[in-house]
Amino acid sequence: MSKKSVIVTAGGIGRRMRSSLPKQFILVNEKPILMYTIQLFYEFDPTIEIILTLPEDWRAYWEELMLEHDFKIPHRIVSGGKERYDSIKNALEKCTGDLIGVHDGVRPLVEHDTIKHCFDAAEKSGAAIPVVPIVESMRMKTIEGTQIVDRSDFLIVQTPQCFQRNILLNAYQIPYHKGITDDASLVEEAGYTVETIIGNDSNIKITTQSDLKYAGMFL
Repeated sequence: MSKKSVIVTAGGIGRRMRSSLPKQFILVNEKPILMYTIQLFYEFDPTIEIILTLPEDWRAYWEELMLEHDFKIPHRIVSGGKERYDSIKNALEKCTGDLIGVHDGVRPLVEHDTIKHCFDAAEKSGAAIPVVPIVESMRMKTIEGTQIVDRSDFLIVQTPQCFQRNILLNAYQIPYHKGITDDASLVEEAGYTVETIIGNDSNIKITTQSDLKYAGMFL
């Protein structure tokens, strides 16, 4: 069995949440979102190596939260960089797993099956990401206004995005540019194929106040 690492990214500052507190630290049912996320991966595999990227300015706050909530799940903290790309690159220097997942700290509702299928697919094919179909109608902006598009042509990308170690390391040799939207796009730019697996619908990225309410019901 391949050793697994997961990089949990927690660098957001919560502008869309209308909160001065970064969204990963906001309490849901009296517990920070980030703790639910880390706990999920520990429960999935207690041997998984968890690397957490945090803004340097918020590291002490996180340590206070861990004391306050008696949070003892083992993980290593890496200082986040200016861009998400920089944070992941810093974390990769600490990863020792043969398979590496990258997961948003504010996705506390990913299911164990999604994590397992993603790692399993990456072990076989090199790179895998979870996706879900779009269920609502979509329109595309045009010069004239908007026009309907076929929603079956599009998929919503989730995390964890999972990769064989050497593939992700090779991809992060590419210098940062604004066209990098996620790890999978960087891996594709490096010349690798990314497999898609079906994710779980509830695996939302908590971004707004309504997302918080949704997560509260599940958690």
